[in-house]
Amino acid sequence: MAKVLRMDKAAPETWEDALKQFLWWKQAQGVSDTTLEDYKRHVEYFFHRYPDAYREESLKAAALEYMAQKVKPATFNLRLTYLKVFFGWCVKEGIYAANPLADIKRKKAESRVVSLDADTLKKLLTLPDRKTFAGLRDYALILLTLDTGIRPKEAFSLLPEDVNFRALEVYVRAENAKTRVSRTLPIMPVTANAIRDLLAARHPAWKENVPLFCSAEGTPLNRFVWGDRLEAYSKKLGVKVRPYDLRHCFALEFLRNGGHALALQRTLGHTDLSMTKRYVALTQGDIREQHDMASPLNNLLPQRNRVRKVGK
Repeated sequence: MAKVLRMDKAAPETWEDALKQFLWWKQAQGVSDTTLEDYKRHVEYFFHRYPDAYREESLKAAALEYMAQKVKPATFNLRLTYLKVFFGWCVKEGIYAANPLADIKRKKAESRVVSLDADTLKKLLTLPDRKTFAGLRDYALILLTLDTGIRPKEAFSLLPEDVNFRALEVYVRAENAKTRVSRTLPIMPVTANAIRDLLAARHPAWKENVPLFCSAEGTPLNRFVWGDRLEAYSKKLGVKVRPYDLRHCFALEFLRNGGHALALQRTLGHTDLSMTKRYVALTQGDIREQHDMASPLNNLLPQRNRVRKVGK
């Protein structure tokens, strides 16, 4: 493995050692295990493709070539985010003189928001086999997401004690929330009942630290397993349904049914209204339809004057 040429201090000799120390540093800052894994995956992928890039004279060309690859804006932005932070740490530690990605800016990526119709969602809820533990889990998780918009990772981190059946609430702990801010999510009785059924099916030997949404063996659920489960249901539906699609459906239906944007922001755990406004924008078509049906002018003007297209 190539060694660093600049040694202002006792710098790690390999990128593997540097990554290990970097992850310790990020862990000390309190980042989540998922974020640590994302840093590890992106840094490893880069150096596996460019094994000589840890040498300072090779780094800039390798980093720029890597970022110049034709990938989707979202992929570009993920690579940039994780590698820029890692290289910045390397500069701070004296491994490199400069961050090769310091002047590279994020690309504008259109947010992907999916709206599934009610019939599709109703059919989806009939697919989990509730005679099995996995089916009970899937049914409860789908209901919880459609009821609260909870992020998949936040749902996977829930413990049985985080559900308050008396108050009909689910508590997302700060250490499990993406924004590191705790929040309490109201739930409907049907969701609470589904969670009760799931808890009743748990193995008696499982302790309280076994997550609410886990495998039949009591191991934690993760985004890959959940993605595979929804993909299997999608094939039966004939409609692609991804884990985050259910969160989008909650947000859109919340607004369509009269929910306030600020309440939606708090429920979804957004730090500001920027993302929430995208959901609001996507419901503007619904407002147009309601306006056409409910405008007072429908009763004040003759029938022929009610609808006239601009420019006609």
